[in-house]
Amino acid sequence: MAGGKIRKEKPKAPSNNYQGGISFHKSKGQHILKNPLLVDSIVQKAGIKSTDVILEIGPGTGNLTKKLLEAGKEVIAVELDSRMVLELQRRFQGTPYSNRLKVIQGDVLKTELPRFDICVANIPYQISSPLTFKLLFHPTSFRCAVIMYQREFAMRLVAQPGDNLYCRLSVNTQLYARVSHLLKVGKNNFRPPPKVDSSVVRIEPRKPQPQVNKKEWDGFLRVCFIRKNKTLGAIFRQKSVVSMLEKNFKTLQAVLASLNGSTGEAAVMDVGDQSMGLEDDDNEMEDDDEDMEMEEGQGGGGGEFKEKVMNVLKEGGFEEKRSSKLSQQEFLYLLSLFNKSGIHFS
Repeated sequence: MAGGKIRKEKPKAPSNNYQGGISFHKSKGQHILKNPLLVDSIVQKAGIKSTDVILEIGPGTGNLTKKLLEAGKEVIAVELDSRMVLELQRRFQGTPYSNRLKVIQGDVLKTELPRFDICVANIPYQISSPLTFKLLFHPTSFRCAVIMYQREFAMRLVAQPGDNLYCRLSVNTQLYARVSHLLKVGKNNFRPPPKVDSSVVRIEPRKPQPQVNKKEWDGFLRVCFIRKNKTLGAIFRQKSVVSMLEKNFKTLQAVLASLNGSTGEAAVMDVGDQSMGLEDDDNEMEDDDEDMEMEEGQGGGGGEFKEKVMNVLKEGGFEEKRSSKLSQQEFLYLLSLFNKSGIHFS
């Protein structure tokens, strides 16, 4: 421009959000492991055998994939991003690994997963809960899953009764699997770095799987963990809880009457057995929330049926106990007492 100074633009510093010319999107949960020592540690802790078929979820550009191919027989990688799929194919094309890598492009939550022996994954954190239970309910058995989670979610998975983070997610997961914390991972081990630290968790499905009605179990725990630090007596005195249980009770009695006994009961209890809706665990209410309905005097509810519910709690010695302190076996026992009295949660 005449009479003015020409401004020199400063060269832009290279972004850490690129690898091999590919940009990573934080909004899609794309955080690629860049620390080779960490990758080696994850593979070592996974205990992979040379005969294993390995399921990898979210392989990204293939840093972990390469180590998995070196350790196992075959890697089946599920990747949503078409750019990453092309990068994986380019990276391993013409190498000895190319015929041992199968890439499936698609949303892992909507994909029918093949048979596999072990799952190793650095997943988008927003799918942590639904993916965990998709794996646990996979129709064919597998040895274990080694998964990178957001640290707080990981600590909820492994939490024990009395721990601050012990919650419905803890109880549900540990019913179906043995869960152990393997290692903590700092945010700077990723490109681009996430906002929080991560943890690697090992999940081993229980064999045989517990014989519980999944929908009944989940409905029961949802009630127990409305306020995990309140007594179960206070929770089950709530008008909304008593009304829901009484409605279920009357519906079941009507069905049993029309279908003549135990055949009807089996039919009712099998309805919706495969659905769980476990992904909204964070909806548990905080105990410092004021809610007068929690108090016994404000509970309301039908007197006769409410007494029936309270008698179950008293019979098992649960009226003054809190969900935050109960073991898995205690939850199972209490559910059996309710069901024995004809009280159901689904």
